Amino acid sequence: MNISDEMLEKIVKQVVMDNVQNGSTGCTSGSAACAGGELGVFDSMDDAIKAAEKAQAEYLFCPMQDRQRYVQTIRDAVTDETALNIISVMGVEETGMGNVHDKLIKNRAAAENSPGIEDLPTEALSGDKGLTITEYCAFGVIGSITPATNPSETIICNSIGMLAAGNSVVFSPHPRAKQLTKWLVQLLNKKLIEAGAPANLITTVSAPSVERTNEMMNHPKVRMIVATGGPGIVKLALSSGKKAIGAGAGNPPAVVDETADIKKAAIDIVSGCSFDNNLPCIAEKEVVAVDCIADDLIRHMTENGAFLIRDRDTIENLWKLTSNEKGGPKTDFVGKSALYILDRMGIKAPAETKVILMEADKDHPFVRVEMMMPILPVVRAKNVDEAIELAKVFENGNRHTSMMHSKNVEKLTKMAKLMETTIFVKNAPSYAGIGVGGEGTTTFTIAGPTGEGITSARSFCRKRRCVMSDQLHIR
Repeated sequence: MNISDEMLEKIVKQVVMDNVQNGSTGCTSGSAACAGGELGVFDSMDDAIKAAEKAQAEYLFCPMQDRQRYVQTIRDAVTDETALNIISVMGVEETGMGNVHDKLIKNRAAAENSPGIEDLPTEALSGDKGLTITEYCAFGVIGSITPATNPSETIICNSIGMLAAGNSVVFSPHPRAKQLTKWLVQLLNKKLIEAGAPANLITTVSAPSVERTNEMMNHPKVRMIVATGGPGIVKLALSSGKKAIGAGAGNPPAVVDETADIKKAAIDIVSGCSFDNNLPCIAEKEVVAVDCIADDLIRHMTENGAFLIRDRDTIENLWKLTSNEKGGPKTDFVGKSALYILDRMGIKAPAETKVILMEADKDHPFVRVEMMMPILPVVRAKNVDEAIELAKVFENGNRHTSMMHSKNVEKLTKMAKLMETTIFVKNAPSYAGIGVGGEGTTTFTIAGPTGEGITSARSFCRKRRCVMSDQLHIR
């Protein structure tokens, strides 16, 4: 979807002046829908959790067809053109990261491709002793920690999956995305209530903080924690003593060998690396190219939106500019465009520049550190086997995402086995792995650390068995 600069300006003013300052999503103060909070937004975490618990107790008795209807309500609310534009623009304006064009794609994908109740099959076993069925059932109240990098996208896909599974959800967002979270939670609650759903199936707090996240994780009414973010927050969730799903960091490598379609590989890698300014954890963070094709690959990349830096001093200055004192990414540059970063370097680049490209040694920090910026180092390897081994090292054992461009099925299979990543993309941009230009469902909670992988409705369920002894077997 393309929107004009004039429309962007209009949306920004609408969001910042009307929706953010006034909290306007159709909630009239004192109405039943607002009772105890403003359409799911509460001042205290305890109140948000108690409201979600009350809603889930009522929701437990809603038939499955209602659950599916409420899931469709969320899809319709988000894909409404005005709402989709608002949350996409808010995501950029409030967090200062990413770009509107790609957030439109990500938000729409989350709404349209996150599975609903169809992800919850019933298992049945019958025999002389009767009938046993095993079903995916709700946990109860889920606490979901969401990142600044994919704030609305995570809320959309988790709301769909968690409500489809019969749960309610309390979101503890990153403070840099609090206004977006409040606006979206209110919108979803308003539409759900209009569709007949219990109030406060989705809740959050008006002023998120680390303290309130800790309160949520330790609250006795919260039965599951879903943490989407960096290793610190995932570790915290895993230490909560509750069922926890951790969607952690990645440092995805892309391997290109001598059998690949080099021009296509170059275009795919630039597209994947620059997608939402490299914010998704699945996005290409480094390239390992077999030496004999490396020059061609680099040439094709520069012809398709990559700006090549050759000077060693310039590369080191770039590192100093974009890294912090701990050797990680500097927040001010995370999710910024290649043109923005180059401008801060005092470098004038073509307007079509999407990625900053360089060759680097295998031990350079640009290779080893996940920067979440459209900065792409290329490391040469003697052959494809060495390239695969290097890719495994660079991925840092996160087992998150990796890509390979090759026509050699044996080597594609070898890399897939050795990497053990949740997502392995062959001959396509990284985002094909989350259902954008590739087959499959969408999620922005990719749980490598705890093993759920591509999360969906069934990830947020308990499996329960129901047994009828000696009856209902009719064979």
